[in-house]
Amino acid sequence: MSILAERLGHSSTDRLVIISCDDLGSCHAANDGVYLALRTGIASCASLMVPAPWARDAALRYLPTDDIGVHLTLNCEHPTYRWGPITHAPSLLSGEAGFPRTVDDLWEHADPAEVLRECRAQIERALAWGIDVTHLAPHLTAITLRPEFFDVYLELAVEFRLPIRLPSTITKDQAGFPFRDLAAEEGVVFPDHFNHYWRSGSRERFIEALSNLQPGVTEIHVQPVVDTPEVRAISDTAQGWIDDLALVTTDQSIRELLSATGATVIGYRQLRGAMRAS
Repeated sequence: MSILAERLGHSSTDRLVIISCDDLGSCHAANDGVYLALRTGIASCASLMVPAPWARDAALRYLPTDDIGVHLTLNCEHPTYRWGPITHAPSLLSGEAGFPRTVDDLWEHADPAEVLRECRAQIERALAWGIDVTHLAPHLTAITLRPEFFDVYLELAVEFRLPIRLPSTITKDQAGFPFRDLAAEEGVVFPDHFNHYWRSGSRERFIEALSNLQPGVTEIHVQPVVDTPEVRAISDTAQGWIDDLALVTTDQSIRELLSATGATVIGYRQLRGAMRAS
């Protein structure tokens, strides 16, 4: 049973699915792949990495019909492809240039005040570029599961009146604090179900999630890219991202599976509407 589904105008037992694309702006291949997934595939929204090198290109390709959020970015996990904060934020820099590669490294030395300033600046830049920001989704779940950074996440969601991505596969006992309850108490909307587990290549996780949809809103995320020398040079896991593009654009079996579930595909724009209406 889902109260959120009812707020969206559906039955509490209906199954709604958000198919989201991460890492828009991370590289040219991602921009090509994400916009193909949105405009010719089954993807329903995406999130933009504002500090990344190809973010401006992604913004220039944006259409008002695109459902785009901000992928709040405080890590750059690639060993040779680097980027960093758009604000003056010494605590958000690694010793090898750019953001820290790991979440643990970020947590060890990031100043919450600098995290707040950087994340707010990323949202404001997306808005200044003309993007009608629909939601917030942290890169690598970096600010979700640490209380002092979750406070930043929640503050920005309230300030900009935006729904957020929150994992449902981690309990408040595992996290050490009731992050979903805190968001709900502030009137912030988030999907009922989201498996934050990530690895390059989403096929197995995507099919499992579609095959086991529960009542309410489920978000399933992918990272589609086109196959280029650029993206293969960025990471040796690029083949998984390339398969993600096929998964949500050309794989007919996935479309048939989605149809067989009887689920309704929605985006974050609907969640933002419900949040702002209340």
